Amino acid sequence: MAEYSMKSLKAGYSAVIIGASGGIGGAISAALKSDPNCFAAVPLSRSSDGFDISDEASIKRAADALEPGAYDLILCATGALTIDGVGPERSIRQISQTAMMAQFALNAVGPALTLKHFTPLLARKERTIFAFLSARVGSIGDNALGGWISYRSSKAALNQIVRTGAIELGRINPQSVVVSIHPGSVKTTLSEPFASGHERMEPVDVAQKILAVLDELQPSDTGGFFAYDGSPIPW
Repeated sequence: MAEYSMKSLKAGYSAVIIGASGGIGGAISAALKSDPNCFAAVPLSRSSDGFDISDEASIKRAADALEPGAYDLILCATGALTIDGVGPERSIRQISQTAMMAQFALNAVGPALTLKHFTPLLARKERTIFAFLSARVGSIGDNALGGWISYRSSKAALNQIVRTGAIELGRINPQSVVVSIHPGSVKTTLSEPFASGHERMEPVDVAQKILAVLDELQPSDTGGFFAYDGSPIPW
């Protein structure tokens, strides 16, 4: 499949990909690096840079090492479904305080701190995009199955963080777009234990779909929750 080229950002745009060692983050990083319209694509990850989404000092160090106001696209592709060997609950009887706190720390608090420290890196007077990988199961309105309460709740919290952040960033830069993106079911280590009987997409295909969606979003879409095919998802 041909590489995707972002058209809506300025010529020679710059990007930061947080969580670039993951399946989706790595594919997005590769796609941006191959985009002739992209001047620079900075990948950040625990494995290559020691970037730790659960440690504010680590997040701040990474942000402080980059130039303020120099970036047009920031994509946070971090997240986990199984943490320290503990997967999603099947029943409320399985709720663990420790496991739930770990889910919130990684899937909600970490991205919130990323929003805090990386927002100053965005250009102020041009169209910018700050996108966070979320999950459809974080939708309250779309929840008809139950289960997975810690993971669902952490992603619902992330969506609220994105929504609130979008309002504030919109006051600073009316051309900003801040959104949650559901990547679908992807062939990654995150989804592998739960993939039985489910068709999954290749990360390279999902990366191009996500970039295509972001390319089409307008400032009026900021604060929204969208799927990889561009369809809106209820909160």
